[in-house]
Amino acid sequence: MIDRKKESYDKQMFTADSWRVFRIVSEFVDGFETMMDIGASVSIFGSSRLTSESPYYQMAVEVSQEIAKRGFAIITGGGPGLMEAANKGAQNVQGKSCGLAIDVPHETGSNGFIDPKYRIKFRYFFVRKVMFIRYAQGFVFLPGGLGTLDELFEALTLIQTKKIHPFPIYLMGKEYWAGMLEWLEKVSVPNKCLTSEDLSLIHVTDDPEVVANGIERNYQSNRSIYNF
Repeated sequence: MIDRKKESYDKQMFTADSWRVFRIVSEFVDGFETMMDIGASVSIFGSSRLTSESPYYQMAVEVSQEIAKRGFAIITGGGPGLMEAANKGAQNVQGKSCGLAIDVPHETGSNGFIDPKYRIKFRYFFVRKVMFIRYAQGFVFLPGGLGTLDELFEALTLIQTKKIHPFPIYLMGKEYWAGMLEWLEKVSVPNKCLTSEDLSLIHVTDDPEVVANGIERNYQSNRSIYNF
């Protein structure tokens, strides 16, 4: 016996999914059209929950300033906390400041240090993540939670699997990351889930100039592969 209710529900789901494809495509188109002229860029990640009272806030401002001074646009998730600090650093030195915002708890709106031209709002995380990767010549990670870790390990996975060309990945806040790095080295590597070569993709420093200089050197050495 045919279940008419289930059949009707399945048709509704198919129709909804079909229209969802158009929403997804429109987000990609809006993102690409907005970002296509941004030029060489660096994506900076960090917690939305850490305020200006955190020492990591000033670290984010300083590293963003140093990177922007070298001509790179700064891309963040557009939220408060350390994302705000990075966007602020870019604007402090008249650099391009981009925010790829999304509505989630603790991030109900964009911060006030994003250039209006480069303020974009996303519905889908995976579309937003493509924009972080597509236009960046380096990633900088300051202390953060699940979202920051998600971006870190996705970038490492894409480089490890040769889906994207390698670019510098810096962790700032050595004390914060120490436990995670120790676990990866002492547990994951001996169990052959990772290799020392995988971990060599990660650079750890609290010096903003070291980060900016490293990203600039890599860019100058490989700029022929970048296509804007």
